[in-house]
Amino acid sequence: MPAPASRVLVVEDEESLAKGIRFNLEAEGCAVEVIGDGADALARLVRPGSEVDLVIMDVMLPGVDGFEIVERMRKAGNFTPVLMLTAKSLPADVVHGLERGADDYLPKPFDLKVLLARVKGLLRRRDWARGATEGPEAATIGDAQVDFRSFEIRTPGKPVVKLTLLEAMLLKLLAQQAGRIVSKAEILEKVWNVSPASETRAVDNFIARLRKYLEPDPAKPRYLLTVRGAGWRLVLE
Repeated sequence: MPAPASRVLVVEDEESLAKGIRFNLEAEGCAVEVIGDGADALARLVRPGSEVDLVIMDVMLPGVDGFEIVERMRKAGNFTPVLMLTAKSLPADVVHGLERGADDYLPKPFDLKVLLARVKGLLRRRDWARGATEGPEAATIGDAQVDFRSFEIRTPGKPVVKLTLLEAMLLKLLAQQAGRIVSKAEILEKVWNVSPASETRAVDNFIARLRKYLEPDPAKPRYLLTVRGAGWRLVLE
């Protein structure tokens, strides 16, 4: 039985570019939907039961910009991987997009072959985080049960936490190397897919979020420990 086609939503108001992206993705076997307006895309992405496998989204859109869309869809519980397209390519702009909730970032103009490589990479990263390839499918951290297949953390007496792709990838990398110090450079390269030398607080911010999900007292972590000047270490009990 053939594998189901990956479902990709393209949010791009430049019609010729949207058509080119659609044509190339469909040639790769993807099922593609195109939306050209930010407000329409937001309504689509926060509506329950309207999941896709990947979103390719321009930053500058009529109605609502891409940064606001990705931030609001995350708050609504939609953690579909998002590839942002933008004319801004400074490292600070890339980091800003990632911190707002995007999973990857591609500056314009770009080669369609590069876009397809990024799409395939994001889908592979999603499959890796869900345990379809190497690494654990689940982890027990204190009282918390982490399921990398569903991107969920379940702790007795607390609401279920739904992880983003990057949160799940970071936590899985730490779990995969539990007890070992994992440096910021390694995390930036393996999770964010950016230069290990990038100046960003994104990793620190994600670590703080994971502590809120996992630690009884995030101010006094027992499981996700900082090793000053070296990185972080996850202790499994």
